[in-house]
Amino acid sequence: MGVQQFSRSVGLLVAATATGAATLLWIAVASDEPVSGQTVDEGLLLGVWTYLYALDIPAPRVLLAAVALAIFFAAGVALIERRVTNKSRRSSDYRTAPLAPKIVMAATRGVFAGPVAITVLIPAHNEEASLSATLCSLLSQSHRPERVIVVADNCTDGTAAMALSHGVEVYESVGNTKKKAGALNQVLARILPDQGDNDIIMIVDADTTLDAGFLEAGVARFTSDRALMAVGGLFYGEPGSGLLGQMQRNEYVRYSAQIKRRRGMVFVLTGTASMFRSRALREIASNRGSAIPGQNGDVYDTRALTEDNELTIALKSLGALIISPSECTVVTEVMPTLRSLWVQRLRWQRGALENIGAYGITPSTLRYWAQQLGIGYSVIALSAFLFLIVLTLLSVNGWVWFPFWLGIGTIFTIERVVSVWKGGWAARALAVTVIPELLFDMYLNAIYVKGIIDITRGRQGSWGHVKQPITQRSAVIK
Repeated sequence: MGVQQFSRSVGLLVAATATGAATLLWIAVASDEPVSGQTVDEGLLLGVWTYLYALDIPAPRVLLAAVALAIFFAAGVALIERRVTNKSRRSSDYRTAPLAPKIVMAATRGVFAGPVAITVLIPAHNEEASLSATLCSLLSQSHRPERVIVVADNCTDGTAAMALSHGVEVYESVGNTKKKAGALNQVLARILPDQGDNDIIMIVDADTTLDAGFLEAGVARFTSDRALMAVGGLFYGEPGSGLLGQMQRNEYVRYSAQIKRRRGMVFVLTGTASMFRSRALREIASNRGSAIPGQNGDVYDTRALTEDNELTIALKSLGALIISPSECTVVTEVMPTLRSLWVQRLRWQRGALENIGAYGITPSTLRYWAQQLGIGYSVIALSAFLFLIVLTLLSVNGWVWFPFWLGIGTIFTIERVVSVWKGGWAARALAVTVIPELLFDMYLNAIYVKGIIDITRGRQGSWGHVKQPITQRSAVIK
């Protein structure tokens, strides 16, 4: 099977595996017979369909099957990830892992490559509205960057003029038709050859503001660990956009908390703001077309819809050590409408599937395959849960109490609230209501399914761009 054909089949493979796991659990539950003394009641759906339901706690073997499946999956993924990480760190094979810590440390032992110097690249396509806030947050850093370049890509507004008014450099892309990745490849081809091994390239989205200590914390990490190849930011959502904006902020708070629990072990080096050692980017460019997908000489794979996710997998495939420290935080935009959210998340979902399809099933991509399988399983589980709630509401004449499931629901609600506690009272109030966030999750599940359908049918993915008025963005960062 060719790479392109496999990439188109990845959605079906993920969907089939997740469905198979859900089917096995359903068989385990459906094969259970009522135990002696168990209360079984009868429901009538719309006066047509009669079914039985029990108010008692499920049988122990059913509970054990469900818990065992969850533990087996989570523990298995964690053990595999740890083994892959340890093997990568200890690798001495330059051909397969040129960025492995053991190789990097051996090459840099006794060699001083100069102090850490930061060059910031800000890819911008018609970002006049948000660029000023981004530049102000960069220029007010406790550790100022040595160089800031705004990469103006096919702009028709005042992006370039806005950048020049802040005293930073502007690079205008030439004939670029390959979006953000293509524009970054052009400027990187010019500046990378002159970068020392200890120099840092930082990529910052033009709709992102950094906390004042981001660069200082990042430089400290790179200085103390010569094997470290990249530092990613933990992102939080900007204020505004009503209930939809708060749902996205809750989502980002939970993700950041998860990365902190993993002690910075990152899933994706976020495109909002990440720092890369120049050596790492040069290795990626030289290995494109051989060890990793893409055009030889390019840092970014221009075929990838999610260039940050793809670059993360590329680094891991080459053995690189990467982290997202809790000190490095940024604030990024949230989507103001359901339509813009749909476009953004569909691109993310399509990109994630295409990335693992391009790289195939390898030790470095197993975590990403597991993540997609987990999402697929959750789509089935949440849909079944909501279906059963609707079924019950349509079938019974009075309120039915399910003590066991009420207990599970209470634990679930507490977890939802605790996981967004640092997001403030608005985040907690939304979490405790449960239903709005469940509906939000169903919306994201619909996007997931659409992504699988589109990639299977070979439909071309597309970018989305949210243009906000200057007054709106300015109000956000005051």
